[in-house]
Amino acid sequence: MAGSSNPVQQTIEALAKERGIEPEVVIAAIEDAVLTASRKVFKEGENLKARFNPETGQVDLVAVRTVVEAVENPSTEISLEDARAIYAEAYGEDVAASVEVGDEMEFPKPTEGFGRIAAQTAKQVIFQKVREAERENIYAEYNERVGEVLTGMVKRFENGDIIVEVGRVETVLPRKEQSRAESYAPGDRVRAVIKAATRNTKGPQIVLSRTDAALLTKLFEQEVPEIYDNTVVIKGAVREAGDRAKVAVYSRERDVDPVGACVGMKGTRVQAIIRELRGEKIDIVEWSEDPVLFVTNALSPAKVQRVTIVDEQEKVMEVVVEDRQLSLAIGKKGQNVRLAAKLTGWRIDIKSEEEKRKEVEAQFEGLEVPGGAEDGSARAAELSLPDIHDEVVAVLRAAGYAAPSQVIAAGPLALVECGLDEETVQAVLESARSVVEAPVEAGPAPADDGGETEPQSQA
Repeated sequence: MAGSSNPVQQTIEALAKERGIEPEVVIAAIEDAVLTASRKVFKEGENLKARFNPETGQVDLVAVRTVVEAVENPSTEISLEDARAIYAEAYGEDVAASVEVGDEMEFPKPTEGFGRIAAQTAKQVIFQKVREAERENIYAEYNERVGEVLTGMVKRFENGDIIVEVGRVETVLPRKEQSRAESYAPGDRVRAVIKAATRNTKGPQIVLSRTDAALLTKLFEQEVPEIYDNTVVIKGAVREAGDRAKVAVYSRERDVDPVGACVGMKGTRVQAIIRELRGEKIDIVEWSEDPVLFVTNALSPAKVQRVTIVDEQEKVMEVVVEDRQLSLAIGKKGQNVRLAAKLTGWRIDIKSEEEKRKEVEAQFEGLEVPGGAEDGSARAAELSLPDIHDEVVAVLRAAGYAAPSQVIAAGPLALVECGLDEETVQAVLESARSVVEAPVEAGPAPADDGGETEPQSQA
């Protein structure tokens, strides 16, 4: 009988299907088993080979000998003369003449007399090989699925770790990957992300996580169709499992609100994720290429007054908030600002308006006021801008601006770097221009046409 029609072949295919491995792996295991068992029977040091015969369903065992001029080891070698004589008797002189030194000849060996011990050895080898192949398949499968979310059932507990059964595979949810807000009992359903697949002596170990930010990302992909179809992109996600998480989202289409898409109608989408994470608070913020805007959004729910880039190379920002917003911006034990810093990649120094005011005043008091500048500009303390808040003027003085003309010359970008927002900068420039361009009441050149003078070097 050929192919799968013989019982042995059918058994091999059934075993392979049950274990989720290729039939060739089972056949190779059987060949290895017969070879291992044969070495306990034939101890002459022969070069033995086992070959599965799909026609008969049996394993053929042969001793391989190499054709040589002069035999040194009869167990593994045969003389050219003897080889040709054997071939001449079996196939004729013409075939015998083609045999050369270096050719290999196979001599069948009996397998019937292996006995009970050899059969037991063969059985053990087959079992071991099949198990190794099964483990390798499991490792390969889950190693490719790292980052995926899967659902399993709590089977048992081992030293704080939870063993989760996923199909026929046992995975582990280590204590450090468990959220402190969660507890489980045997039989409970668990949804977790695959964090790693490793090999060890007991077989592959599939490590799950309930604290990894990848779990949050995957849950959003499952709940929000716009993320699944790539209209909305998750640019970053950070968590302190069981307490709070922040997710930065960005829309590829102008008419799609990324935050609204993630929140869902009446919060249904985000609430489903919060339930899955056992009440973990989630801040969904809009991602921006502008780091100032991104940091402002990331500090949500706190409202930010202004943001100043202190050091672009080291990625350091100073953020000023209203006094009553300070505790909200920092968060419980610094959690809000810590997560915002992780999400944006910037070090964030938060100050209240009162703290910043005192800091500016301290700088102002320690400022050395020049006795007389060469260009005739007024002292820093004398900088005055109509309709501009004293605090803003103090910031400009602290930055070294001594006269309205210097403010105008600096330009908008330099003023933004002082920590002023765009609206304030425009107001400051308009005020400075109104001072510089005001009509001169007295001077050496008479203004006979009543026109405005050019900006003066003296303020």
